[in-house]
Amino acid sequence: MARPNDSSRRDLPDTQWLERMYNNRMRVPGHGDYFARWGAESALVRRTLACELDVPYGDAPRERLDVFMAPRKGAPLVVFIHGGYWKALDKSFHSFVAGAAHALGAATVVPNYTLCPQARIGDITLQMVHAVAWAWRHARALNADPRRISVVGHSAGGQLAAMMLACAWHVFDPALPRDVVKRALGLSGLYDLQPLMHVPSLQEALRLDPAQVAACSPARLPAPPRGQLFALVGGDESGEYLRLNRLIQQAWGRERVPLAQALPGMDHFSVVDALVDPKQRAHRVWRQVIGWI
Repeated sequence: MARPNDSSRRDLPDTQWLERMYNNRMRVPGHGDYFARWGAESALVRRTLACELDVPYGDAPRERLDVFMAPRKGAPLVVFIHGGYWKALDKSFHSFVAGAAHALGAATVVPNYTLCPQARIGDITLQMVHAVAWAWRHARALNADPRRISVVGHSAGGQLAAMMLACAWHVFDPALPRDVVKRALGLSGLYDLQPLMHVPSLQEALRLDPAQVAACSPARLPAPPRGQLFALVGGDESGEYLRLNRLIQQAWGRERVPLAQALPGMDHFSVVDALVDPKQRAHRVWRQVIGWI
């Protein structure tokens, strides 16, 4: 039975409760420290690794991506999609992920996308389809194998990563294989957008409606016919984030989502740090995701 203030109730959403569940900057007072450190570490990676910045994958001003070469040919290729509730942040904060991927022998593509409200989430999802297709077409120039593409996304990026796994690639472009993305990793992914319609601080920019919710919520779509999604969430995150992490496995089944795990002691931002820390469970899962043959 649903809790009286649970977001699964459709009649009287408790907007104040939902704000507490989804306002991660309020839940983690030190979030600014993460952004400052990520920015500094990312700037260092861009100075030290072979990379090309602001490469266009489309015509819109933010349809740009940063690419980082793999250290040797035939490498895996990671596409990392940043979070920020589709309305904030930038690829420049996340080059540090490419540094960790390079240490694992992988190439990395980090795309930007048009932010809400200038774009809607469906538009952003299509932009990421274009970005991943760009990665497939240019993989060999990055010393990567186009058959070894995985997508990692944090928060809103987790929704986008799951959507890349569910994409009908051959419909988008008959020249593409059906399984451009074979594995994805979602960190604190937003797999059902319905509750966000009732979070005032988000809805102002997202402008969600029921049609968008139905089209852009991975948990409301049929399970992909192939591929796997690994779902991780910080154990100290809100009950809603924990619920969504379980929900995607319930919706798509264990064959498609073999892992849906909460990481003890992690919040919404430290879970990204855990991705690049070899001592952490998230890093070991990431190695599994990108290291398949």
